[in-house]
Amino acid sequence: MNLIIFGPPGAGKGTQSKFIARKFNLHQLSTGELLRREISNNTKLGSDISSVINAGELVSNETVSDLIEKFISNNIYKNRLIFDGYPRNLNQARNLDKLLKKYDQKIDLVLRLSVKLETIKTRILERKNQESRADDNEEIAIKRYKTYEKSTEPVIDYYKNSNLLNVVNGEASIDEISNEISGIIEGIKGWLWMITQYKYAGNLNSFNIWLV
Repeated sequence: MNLIIFGPPGAGKGTQSKFIARKFNLHQLSTGELLRREISNNTKLGSDISSVINAGELVSNETVSDLIEKFISNNIYKNRLIFDGYPRNLNQARNLDKLLKKYDQKIDLVLRLSVKLETIKTRILERKNQESRADDNEEIAIKRYKTYEKSTEPVIDYYKNSNLLNVVNGEASIDEISNEISGIIEGIKGWLWMITQYKYAGNLNSFNIWLV
């Protein structure tokens, strides 16, 4: 299965994505990590990306799309991807659907970690002390949070209308969040298994399922 995990910077997407990847044998595709890799490699693209991130802005759709397509096109990762940090706007969501369809795939589940700004500011400070990331400070955190909320609202509606969205309480402890996510994924996997059985039985057209 392919899934998307949403949440503002500092919401714990990376932590939960790593947990999901280990437990369900999936591959975490973190756009943040891909971008930081370009920066650490001192490429021209990395330099441009660094300027954008440090200004609290979002990297262009084209840049991110090019970075993730090489993973979607790789059969090793087919139907085994967790999209962490992508898509962040409606154009990216539509582009992701096109890319997945191009390689005979789709999104099966969308998770949204719901977290308040005050909680994000606290976590950003803790992460800065632990990881020494240059893009972690309160001013940038607030700007990125507001940018995230504004840009992703249409994306949330997009996946909600597709009956793929599940909202998770991001204010809970790491273990509580992990347990809630595990329960959701196990439920989805059960439905996907049932769909597969009906497909092999030739009854797929008469079996309609909506994921709520």
